Amino acid sequence: MSDSKIKLPQQRGPWLKLSSAEVYDNPWVTVTHETVTTPGGTEGIYGNIHFKNRAIVIVPVDEAGNTWLVGQHRYTLDAFSWELPMGGGPLDEEPLLGAQRELKEETGYSAKHWQQLMTLHTSNSVTDEEAVIFLATGLVAGEQQLEASEGDLIRKKMPLSEAVAMALNGEITDALSVAALLAVDRLYQQGGV
Repeated sequence: MSDSKIKLPQQRGPWLKLSSAEVYDNPWVTVTHETVTTPGGTEGIYGNIHFKNRAIVIVPVDEAGNTWLVGQHRYTLDAFSWELPMGGGPLDEEPLLGAQRELKEETGYSAKHWQQLMTLHTSNSVTDEEAVIFLATGLVAGEQQLEASEGDLIRKKMPLSEAVAMALNGEITDALSVAALLAVDRLYQQGGV
């Protein structure tokens, strides 16, 4: 971690970055404090969280129209959270490889067919984190391969329509899961699968 400011006037669209200082770094994120001139010409500051991995989200759907959610206690929220299978993939790794690995780890399933649905930015006012969402079909059962930090993770099979209802009524609050479920529901409604 460096606590000295480095002067680097740098144009970023209509913003001018005057200085940047790394204030925190770990294996997953780097946080910088930046001094800027805003598009309106005023002085300002910006906190920027750079993620060292890409978020990977999978919507597994079987032939009967069921999907799988995973649930775990999220430390940051201090609450239990239902979500789709997801995890992080290195930025230099093909996103599909990360999706295949995360589906197997968290559900035990592998998939014969994969469709990349969309790329999202998770919270573009404070981070450059990118997420890639996949639909996985042609599911083949197997054994979960949970990471040590996922010891409390549980999986739940349900009709896709019930998972979408959970996203719409606030039982699922993870933004990536909500976006992915709504995208897959729309795809199925339009007969695009």
